[in-house]
Amino acid sequence: MRMLLLTATALVAFAANSWLCRAALRSGSIDAASFTVVRLASGAAVLWLLARASPAAAAPGARRSGSPLSAAALYAYAIAFSFAYLALDAGTGALILFPSVQLTMLAGAIGAGHRVGWSEGLGVAVALAGLVVLGAPGATAPAPLAAAGMTLAGVAWGVYSLRGRGVATPLLATADNFRRTLPAVVATLAVAAPLGALAASPRGALLAAVSGGLTSGVGYAIWYAALPGLSPLVAGLAQLAVPVLAAAGGIVLLGERLTPRLVAAGALVLAGLALALAGRRGR
Repeated sequence: MRMLLLTATALVAFAANSWLCRAALRSGSIDAASFTVVRLASGAAVLWLLARASPAAAAPGARRSGSPLSAAALYAYAIAFSFAYLALDAGTGALILFPSVQLTMLAGAIGAGHRVGWSEGLGVAVALAGLVVLGAPGATAPAPLAAAGMTLAGVAWGVYSLRGRGVATPLLATADNFRRTLPAVVATLAVAAPLGALAASPRGALLAAVSGGLTSGVGYAIWYAALPGLSPLVAGLAQLAVPVLAAAGGIVLLGERLTPRLVAAGALVLAGLALALAGRRGR
């Protein structure tokens, strides 16, 4: 029961990042750059506190277990995520993001020498077909630039995840990587502020801080607490629930529409990724 509760809480936190970002940007209470800045800064602060309380923090060098490349991937994910949600609904964004993450990780496995079985190949083809359905021209198709931005966010998060595989202390590594994004955060402020591109109301800043400190910082900590009790297959399949949760939350909390295109694309993407993940596990 404890593992189920931890896993469910983490997945809701991941979906909540989409709700919070979309709610903040749609209302105009904060701009995308400021949302990213507040999210990463608040995430760094909360993860620093969690890392200090971790028993693993006493190990030599544990607090600096991240890397500049991982931090760059994390920043690329966060900034692309924010700008993409200027024009995407919560469910649509998550449906693009999480397949992009999983497909990037699968590509990384192939690049590392793992052979692709028929189940994996078919699963990838089905998932890609779902993304084609989602992006095909039509009245309900997502904005192409926003969809490309969310795809970039997914690729960056996939790269970040690949680089974090096998890390002995993932919570400490994540805290360190968030800390390492702070120079990029300062650079973002230095570039955007003179252009007058920054605008944040108290409500927008609060939503961004909750996204960074709670649903990112604490959410990641909960996920890492749950991972040791999950098989790789279950962990991968569990994440497929996030687009469903994001879409449901977008409808209930943000008044977004559930379109036939989103349902069809979502069914294909989730079925394809489930098939691919099952194929990897079965070999």
